Amino acid sequence: MLQFLVNAGFGALCGLGLYLLGVPYAVLWGTVAALLRIVPYVGSTVAGLLPLLLSLAVFDGWRIPLLIFLLFITLELVTGNLLEPWLYGAQTGISSLALLLTTVFWATLWGPAGLILSTPLTVCAVVLGRHLPHLSFLHILLGDEPVLVPEAHLYQRLLALDEQEARGVADEYLKDNSLLQLYDAVILPALNMAERDRHKGALDSECEEFLFLSLREMLAEFSENEYGSVPELVEERAKTVPSGRVLCFPAQDEADEIAAAMLSQVLEQAGYATISFPLGSSPQTILDLVQPTENDVFCISAIPPFAFSHARTLNLQQRAKFPRTKIVIGIWGFNGDIERAMKRFEPSRPDNLVHSFAATLEYLSTTAMTMDLPVDSI
Repeated sequence: MLQFLVNAGFGALCGLGLYLLGVPYAVLWGTVAALLRIVPYVGSTVAGLLPLLLSLAVFDGWRIPLLIFLLFITLELVTGNLLEPWLYGAQTGISSLALLLTTVFWATLWGPAGLILSTPLTVCAVVLGRHLPHLSFLHILLGDEPVLVPEAHLYQRLLALDEQEARGVADEYLKDNSLLQLYDAVILPALNMAERDRHKGALDSECEEFLFLSLREMLAEFSENEYGSVPELVEERAKTVPSGRVLCFPAQDEADEIAAAMLSQVLEQAGYATISFPLGSSPQTILDLVQPTENDVFCISAIPPFAFSHARTLNLQQRAKFPRTKIVIGIWGFNGDIERAMKRFEPSRPDNLVHSFAATLEYLSTTAMTMDLPVDSI
């Protein structure tokens, strides 16, 4: 249908142009152009040659033949190299470059028949690659969909020890999204992948060290630059102000520490007084120094798959010593039932269990640690 519409449009424009130039039988030549163009590239050349030869016999001089030549060559270049790749690619799931290359391939293989059948044959190859695992490379080579989602792309670049391209993935995502969205949708899932591979023994020490070091450097650069604010909290912050501090603790390992540092950045951006504690320091010693109050909130940061046990231990310790201080546990990337997960922390349940930084911000801004103030007093 798309080919029919494009060819009909091509023929109509050719016929209109020939009519304006005064070429006899312009409607006939436009119809011939539409019919012959079913053979890509070659058909339009033959269709343009017929009125061109007629114009040489009918008109004096070279002006009209030259204009006919320019008419056909311009329409063919625009249609064949811009309109068709864009239109067919957008509708069939084939990239524009792949469509051009496969047209050459089928034409070389089968001649004129290959030219006619190039687009439907390529579509068939893409469909096969989409649904048959052994032919998935066809979908990757010819399709117009991204091969990897941003979080997988970031993790893949870090595994390849390519810090520059990994940073490029993050920068590209930040063009249309906030820092909060980057952390929630890209970096936290990448950390989840790394932790799963690390616990399975699939991540060697060199990759592990490079991955965590690169992420720390990214966080340090992000902290020195202003990225998108947290739009969903702008109105809320006009009515409430934080009345305490947020103390962020890693539950167990380096991934938890990086997640806690990211959370701290997001909270500071939203206007909260935040302290992120390093891994290896004794939580109880630190808490004795900072002297938490009931207006403060403990945020325990944990990355699956082994997140609950360590978070539960830290939750018990903090609840025993500071029973009136609110505790929020972040099991980042957890997509199970929250209420069932809360039961795993019995008999000392935290005040809330969250799975994303956005959910943490929502909880803190609405229930945990804000006191209402008149807008005029802010």
